[in-house]
Amino acid sequence: MRTKSLIIATFILVIDQIVKVSIDSFWRINEIITVIPNFFYFTKVYNDGAAWSILDGSIIILIIVAVLALIFLINYQKHFQNKYRNIIAFGLIYGGLLGNLVDRIIYGYVIDYIKILIGSYNFPVFNIADVAIVSGFILLIYAVIKGEDKNENSSK
Repeated sequence: MRTKSLIIATFILVIDQIVKVSIDSFWRINEIITVIPNFFYFTKVYNDGAAWSILDGSIIILIIVAVLALIFLINYQKHFQNKYRNIIAFGLIYGGLLGNLVDRIIYGYVIDYIKILIGSYNFPVFNIADVAIVSGFILLIYAVIKGEDKNENSSK
């Protein structure tokens, strides 16, 4: 199960990094490209914090938290039933965590580029890695609700 999740994680990581490198190479910082007016935009920003710019400038703390989260999740995965949805969930989370971790290690910040406006709320700019992490955790929460985190083989 873990191997399949790591294959998915590698795919997410590669796609995430290709998109980020492309955006970083061809777009100017804070340039805004309208996709759907008053809703969906692309813009390049450098985020040296976490979501909603929490812990701005705390790169070492964010790297340590990401590494610890990966270690915890890799060990925690064995408790989940070997279902395709759970494999995908962990793969998405691993890939997203690794995508943003690579940015933090190489650049000292994360490259974000997806901008959503909902009514008057200007949602924080995010990236594919963030979407993967959130999607993976939604799937894991669903698995926990269904009791799929109680694998009979996990105690062996």
